[in-house]
Amino acid sequence: MMAQKNRLQTIQGVFKIQVAVLGGFVSFLWFIEAVDQLFFRGALDRFGVWPRTAVGLWGILLAPLLHAGFGHLAANTVPFLVLGWFVMVRRLRDFFVVSVIVTLVSGLGIWLVAPSNTVHLGASGLIFGYFGFLLLRGYFERSFSSIVWSMVVLVLYGGMIWGALPQQIGISWQSHLFGFIGGGAAAYWLTRRRTAVPPLIIDMDDLD
Repeated sequence: MMAQKNRLQTIQGVFKIQVAVLGGFVSFLWFIEAVDQLFFRGALDRFGVWPRTAVGLWGILLAPLLHAGFGHLAANTVPFLVLGWFVMVRRLRDFFVVSVIVTLVSGLGIWLVAPSNTVHLGASGLIFGYFGFLLLRGYFERSFSSIVWSMVVLVLYGGMIWGALPQQIGISWQSHLFGFIGGGAAAYWLTRRRTAVPPLIIDMDDLD
């Protein structure tokens, strides 16, 4: 009975941390957008990714924090919360690792291939990265739990995959595509890292 109580308290503690991390990040996004709209009239958007410019390299890190208005941010908030929680539900550390990898891969992909004289911003690259991570983790891990999570994500958000293709003008499909690729790369790297077999260590003294 005591063991079950301790386990329940542990689960509740982990859940509170997850809520704090996701809620804190989303609150920060809304705070930045409020400051941008109220005090800078959207001028902070210029700190997004500008393809193939030196100043645009800073946007690789800053673009996920910026949005083109409250409507843009509102559209990203729910899928960010849902998919972000799916990523961290097994390991909180995965959320941070995947976020870093996706941010770098998505931002660099935009910087390299997106049209010149355009600016790209928003958390949608992260969202597509979480989507790609969750889908491909099942393929790379081949475990029952990861495959179940992949199927759940496919059912709930499978239609997102079309967002990685060129469609509506003004939508950064490059961010979506390279975010998805970054998520897949994170799934592959984390799986390989956890399943790597440690090298055999031979004590030469035992051979005497």
